Order: sequence, then C-alpha cells, then structure tokens
Amino acid sequence: MREMILASNVDDRKKALAKLLPYQKGDFAGIFKALKGLPATIRFLDPPLHEFLPHEEPAQKDLAAKMGVPVEKIQQRVKELAEFNPMLGFRGCRLGIVFPEISEMQSRAVFEAAAEVQKSGVKVKPEVMIPLVGFKKELDLQVEIVHRVAKQVMAEQKVKLDYMVGTMIEIPRGALTADEIAQTAQFFSFGTNDLTQTCLGMSRDDSGSFIPAYQDNEIIKTNPFASIDQTGVGQLMKIAAEKGNATRPGIKLGICGEHGGDPASVKFCHRLGLTYVSCSPFRVPVARLAAAQAALEEEAEAKDKPARTASKAKR
Repeated sequence: MREMILASNVDDRKKALAKLLPYQKGDFAGIFKALKGLPATIRFLDPPLHEFLPHEEPAQKDLAAKMGVPVEKIQQRVKELAEFNPMLGFRGCRLGIVFPEISEMQSRAVFEAAAEVQKSGVKVKPEVMIPLVGFKKELDLQVEIVHRVAKQVMAEQKVKLDYMVGTMIEIPRGALTADEIAQTAQFFSFGTNDLTQTCLGMSRDDSGSFIPAYQDNEIIKTNPFASIDQTGVGQLMKIAAEKGNATRPGIKLGICGEHGGDPASVKFCHRLGLTYVSCSPFRVPVARLAAAQAALEEEAEAKDKPARTASKAKR
C-alpha cells in the first residue's frame, strides 16, 4: 500500500497495485467462503492516503530503511498529502476518480476471488459499495469501472457472477439527490457516522469537549454520535429512502456505522424501511435484539389498528 502511495506516476502505481492484488483477492476469497452464499458487502478504499504513512520522523526513518528509499521521499509525500480537514478531503470515491487504477485493482480482486470460490462449489454474492458519493456522476464513473472489470473477469474465468453495486449515503447532498443516485445504485447503505458529522457540522473526534454541556442545557437529549439524531440526520435518511424507492422501487437499504448497535437507532431505521445493519461485532447481539423488538412492535401495532378503528366507528 505504501509503495503505491509513494509512486509518482501511473505506471509505478499500477506495479505497486499489482503486488497488492493477491492479498486483496485472498481476503475476499476467505470472506466469500465463510459466508457460504450470503451477500458480502465490500466497501472500496475510503480513508485518506496520508493515514497509511507515518508522520513522526523515527517511524519515517524506519519505513525508509525497510523500503530502501530516502527518508526525504517519505517526508515529501506526507507533506504533499497533508490536509487541513482530511475527513472532508481526498478520500472515498474521490480516490478512485483521481486514481481509477485503485478501483480497477479492487474490482479485479473482488471478481477474481468470487470466480475462484464459485468454481469451488460455494455460491457468492458480492455487493460492491462505493463510499462518500454526493454526485451521481461520481458513482457513474466508479460503477463503469466495476462493470467493465467484472465483464473482463467473467470472460477470462468463463463464469457468470451475480453481483450488485451500490453506494454509501453519508453526506447530505447524497441524501438530497438520492433519486438521481438510485438510477445507478442498486442499494444504499447509510454511513451514519459521517452523515452525522456532515449534517451537524460536528467532528465525532472533537465533540467531546462540548457535547456534555449541550446535554446539560437540553440542546440535545442524547449524544448524536451514539444515537441517531432522528429530527435532523434522520430527516435526511427519510428523504433518501423515499427518493431512492421512488426511482428504484424496493431498493435495498441498510445502515453502516456504530449507530447500528443502538436500540433506538435500529428501531428508527426499521420504521424507515431499512433491512440490514452493519456494525462492530460486539454490537451485533444488541442490534439483533433491537431489530426483533422493532418487528414485534410493528406487528402489535398492526393488530391493534383494526381494533382502534372499530372502536371509533361504534362511537
């Protein structure tokens, strides 16, 4: 990965990515085998590239020695990649648009792994997820790469693969233009961590200094990074769900983020029509329980509705 980041031209970057391909392919093959035919959602590269390089001089010197390059080269690249606000900077689908060869490598790793596992007799269902999309054109450019590489791999491996391509809805523009994005996206996964940050203009990492005061002053009832702000962030999710369904009826909707382990958030997502949760492993039992409770509450409400209607009719 670091060799790819340090590359100064496309050819060198492709050579570095070719070395990464077997590792990515191996990881994906392991996932497909373990899931035994269940859908596997694979998010393309999302973090800003500077996160993969050390920022302290001792670590930079150590890396330079291991890679056999001058430490100045690493320091220069770190300087070039520096951003004032990296979470709103060069990350997500922006990486794949500027460096399409990254998306090409990841696509090939996904589909070569899928072909290999499917040939072994295990069903596979890859769901490629493009992160940080706010413009339909961003998604179109990335999806074109995914479909092109998938077609190439299927021809090379003489196999037919069943897959989907969707996106994360994690910035307000993506939610507000979900009807356009759903023309291309086959599923939405709400990235509620980033959607909360971009909707509220609050950094999850820095909000601890004022969130307690906000709760004491009843500006907010709960920490919005622990439980979805249903009035604000939730409104964006509702708009996206409705617009997505208007364009692509029955579009697959889910949530990806730590909110997925919060019972109140899970129940809210259930009411919006979301059907799956992706969260940290230790949160899965809580998410499953909350989902079951939401389904039972909905069922009880449906049964109670005719009774209330009949009672009103008698009066």
